[in-house]
Amino acid sequence: MTIGVSANRTEMLSIARAVAQEKSIDEAIVIEAIEEAIEKAARSRYGAEQDIRAKIDPKTGELALTRCLTVVEEVENDSRELTLEQAKKIDPAAEIGTVFSEPLPPIEFGRVASQSAKQVITQKVREAERDRQFEEYKDRIGEIVNGLVKRVEYGNAIIDLGRAEGIIRRNDSIPRENLQNGDRVRAYIYDVRRETRGPQIFLSRAHPDFMAALFAQEVPEVYEGIIEIPAVARDPGSRAKIAVISNDSSIDPVGACVGMRGSRVQAVVSELAGEKIDIIPWSPDPATFIVNALQPAEVAKVVLDEDDRRIEVVVPDEQLSLAIGRRGQNVRLASQLTGWSIDILTEVEESERRQKEFTERTALFMEALDVDEVIAQLLATEGFEDVEDLAYVEPDEIAAIEGFGDETAEEIQARARDYLQKIAEEQDAKRKELGVEDALLEIEGVELPMAVRFGENSVKTIEDLAGLTPDDLRGWFETRNGERVREPGILDGFDVTAEDAEMMIMRARVAAGWISPEDLPKTAAELAAAEEAAAAEFADMDLEALEAEAEALGLDLEDGGEGRAG
Repeated sequence: MTIGVSANRTEMLSIARAVAQEKSIDEAIVIEAIEEAIEKAARSRYGAEQDIRAKIDPKTGELALTRCLTVVEEVENDSRELTLEQAKKIDPAAEIGTVFSEPLPPIEFGRVASQSAKQVITQKVREAERDRQFEEYKDRIGEIVNGLVKRVEYGNAIIDLGRAEGIIRRNDSIPRENLQNGDRVRAYIYDVRRETRGPQIFLSRAHPDFMAALFAQEVPEVYEGIIEIPAVARDPGSRAKIAVISNDSSIDPVGACVGMRGSRVQAVVSELAGEKIDIIPWSPDPATFIVNALQPAEVAKVVLDEDDRRIEVVVPDEQLSLAIGRRGQNVRLASQLTGWSIDILTEVEESERRQKEFTERTALFMEALDVDEVIAQLLATEGFEDVEDLAYVEPDEIAAIEGFGDETAEEIQARARDYLQKIAEEQDAKRKELGVEDALLEIEGVELPMAVRFGENSVKTIEDLAGLTPDDLRGWFETRNGERVREPGILDGFDVTAEDAEMMIMRARVAAGWISPEDLPKTAAELAAAEEAAAAEFADMDLEALEAEAEALGLDLEDGGEGRAG
């Protein structure tokens, strides 16, 4: 449009309304943009230093163009300001801050001024549109939206959402799904951010929560919260596992999500380009949940390591390929779904490993105790895992083995202790050779074999130990190429819990003078002891004294202490 003071007033308001409606923004913002554009054009005519203001009546379209002067104590710009003395001559009631307005005659906009005004209006309208889009979508994260593919650039699809545009980036799309211009598509809003070029609405069809949201649309029980979806794992476009649990015992969560003849799950599969979906019943018991997650494979036995969140799963030989899945897909998705690292063994492999461990324990007992193979095998069969078990167990447990007796038990324990003493002397010598200071052994929880391991890893002083983290001692997990990889810790093999590792380091920091003993965290045992002491103290309290104190506070113990001081 050609903007000018002489422009038809009704036309100006009509244009403002049309732009506001098209961009879904407030009409007042468009009028304000036009006013700013007129002010800029007027300053280019009357002087950039002038304080020129334009005001359009939103009802009539009447334009008022004025030059303003503000009353100040000290004038810095005489084109915009005047002193109080000068103002008094114009209006005796003037004071600091009073603004005098002088009407200006209408102006015609030339080509340059019109172009400049157009840029100002366009910029203001664009900023208002961006603000509106951000405010509208920032609270819609987690929703599914429908849109049309507007264009595809380098694998990224720009989606027209009607009142805004979103983007499905290459890694957020389903592999091998070829979106074309004009295609109608559903996607999940997972992030909305302000950026220099405007708000960015990030959409995804590969996000695990997209599948959960689709089930909420297809399964009324999920939408109503009767059935919950605590975890989803996806290999987009190929296969997925979804865990479900029902808050109503009368409703089968798996059956409800599958639907009559698979109608509900099939609707989700169709939306996800044929992605196969395993619906898994969730369980609070990790072992049960992991066994369910490995479906359709059958599991014979599981062994959990809760500290490292690792589980060893034993399956029949013929089930191994099914449990692992094509290219490891089944076990990888099960691991993602449960949050546990899963190691799969066949029954034959487990049997061979157990036989190997039995053979190694037998050889250890033969060497350490100087006994024949039969006795060593008996000890290993009874469940003794190392020489330390034998040295400090109750003698009756050894004597109770068939063919043994009290004398045999005493002799075995004596030999076990002699062996441990010999090993300890060798380890202490090695510790000193590695340069590990004696003070390190005084830290509660640090044993001699640990001190040797510390020395092998350049931890030789209390300060060295104090500067470590629990992960340095126990190891940690990293995700590389989608796989969880464990990095070994210094004390691998010592069965050190996270609490043990933290307390060991904190005690070293106390010994090093970095913190005070009061800063030490309480162990589980200490917390339990404190609770017992408090309970005992309460039980031993003088009831009469307690009643007297309660009476003084206006409390009645007989009514449950609900009285209040008067």
